[in-house]
Amino acid sequence: MAQMASLSLSISTVPGRARRAVYYEGHRRRRMAVVRAKVREIFMPALSSTMTEGRIVSWTTSEGDRVSKGDPVVVVESDKADMDVETFHDGIIAAVLVPAGGTAPVGAPIALLAESEEDVVLAQARAQALSNAQGEEPPPPQAAAVAPPAVSPAPAPVSAPTKGIATPHAKKLAKQHRVDISKVVGTGLNGRITAADVEAAAGIQPKPKVAPPPPPAGRPAAAVPQPAVMPPVPGATVVPFTSMQSAVSRNMMESLTVPTFRVGYAIKTDKLDALYEKVKLKGVTKTLLLAKAVAMALAQHPVVNASCRDGKSFSYNSSINIAVAVAIEGGLLTPVLEDVDKLDIYLLAQRWRALLKKTRLKQLQPNEYNSGTFSLSNLGMFGVDRFDAILPPGQGAIMAVGASRPTVIADKDGFFSIKNEMLVNVTADHRIIYGSDLAAFLQTFAKIVEDPESLTL
Repeated sequence: MAQMASLSLSISTVPGRARRAVYYEGHRRRRMAVVRAKVREIFMPALSSTMTEGRIVSWTTSEGDRVSKGDPVVVVESDKADMDVETFHDGIIAAVLVPAGGTAPVGAPIALLAESEEDVVLAQARAQALSNAQGEEPPPPQAAAVAPPAVSPAPAPVSAPTKGIATPHAKKLAKQHRVDISKVVGTGLNGRITAADVEAAAGIQPKPKVAPPPPPAGRPAAAVPQPAVMPPVPGATVVPFTSMQSAVSRNMMESLTVPTFRVGYAIKTDKLDALYEKVKLKGVTKTLLLAKAVAMALAQHPVVNASCRDGKSFSYNSSINIAVAVAIEGGLLTPVLEDVDKLDIYLLAQRWRALLKKTRLKQLQPNEYNSGTFSLSNLGMFGVDRFDAILPPGQGAIMAVGASRPTVIADKDGFFSIKNEMLVNVTADHRIIYGSDLAAFLQTFAKIVEDPESLTL
């Protein structure tokens, strides 16, 4: 109210013509704002924290279609999933700027939305202007800029001669070599007599200047070796990375900057195999049983569930969220089962089926693939007996699970028997997790797997 009062007071105290000018200016500004709002841009959204560009999978609407706020208009492929993008305004799809199959950086306009049919022409003209602006190449830089006309420097002021004025060192040398300094012609600034002038008058040859030795040859400190780009093999077909493959590549390169170590452990699985036979008809997989066992062990060893993101500190995560590696066509995704330590295996199975369906359709939401605190990768169903997994960025450890195989085992009394045995390898961030931490965690995990009744509680 105070602002309105001051505004009315300021307007009422100016002459009538000025008041009309103020009113017209405010009206014109409001009118311009309305005109600008008649055509809106639909931008490429950031669907994940690592997404830099997106690919248009398909448009669910066509040019000329009328849409309402909240309607899906386009399907975008991010680095993790395909997601429907909704419009935030009512209007008409006036122009599609990026067709299906095209890519655009995050934040770039991909379509124009007109407020009414009368504004469609305006939007199409704007789309044409954007297309022309993108098609124009910037002019090449001039090879040599036109030199400005040379300006003759102003003549320097000439100082009065300073005959007989010598530097202190020159006077000392003149006395030392018995040189009459009044007869020495100075070559220094404004005729000042320097030490070199005295030495020349005394007939002393100047000492030759010794150039400093060149610095030892070595690699520049800032030089970073770049991998050589190898030409393709003759006859090979070069296929560019998809958005998902690019994301996997970036994550793997980032993982190489983390100091890791690996610890393996052999675990007997006869009782776990028997439990699996009982619960598999209810949709519980062996991977889910292992995920539950991992979560129960992490609850007793929270440092293995911790993470280091800045290299200066680490965080104890309050939740135990297990990211499970799932291979899909053209890539790899890690849907996350949240709070695994707090849920029973049957509810986990229900949630896992829903996650797996969304994973196959590439419809995971960001919180469903980037909230993991520990990762699990199981290749046992392919007959792999052991392998090492690469640590995902932002997590403290990942477990690689091999197949369970009949193995001859000797007990503590020296008797041999055949039992099913599974090998697991854990890769951990050595900045926060040490060998003893990981060994203790694996001992706890092995006890749970070898006596798995607690998994069903």
